[in-house]
Amino acid sequence: MELPFLPDRDFFTMREAARLAQVPPHTLRYWESRFGDLRPARKAGGHRRYTRTDLALILEIRDLLHKRRMTVAGARRALLDKRRTPTALDGTSPAAADTAPALKLLREVKKELKMIIEEFGR
Repeated sequence: MELPFLPDRDFFTMREAARLAQVPPHTLRYWESRFGDLRPARKAGGHRRYTRTDLALILEIRDLLHKRRMTVAGARRALLDKRRTPTALDGTSPAAADTAPALKLLREVKKELKMIIEEFGR
């Protein structure tokens, strides 16, 4: 997800993150309790410090909840599925046909290794 214009800094306060995401601060605190990936660093006094990665995740959550009208559970599932699916270099998901030859090769290698172990294991 492309981030909007951000000041050239590594960390942002909760107020700045809320302003950039256009949500109230209490919404960010709620999302932290519901989305395990959203864990901002804390200063010694307990103040939250959001990174650019955190802001990208916040904007993605906001998109799922507000624009796509998903529930919190649905958004969590969508983020989990996105994290689990492997992506190619161009950002697309590989088709099942692309992975079939690799799986076939791995099965053949496993079969050959078992035969070698049986042969030399005696």
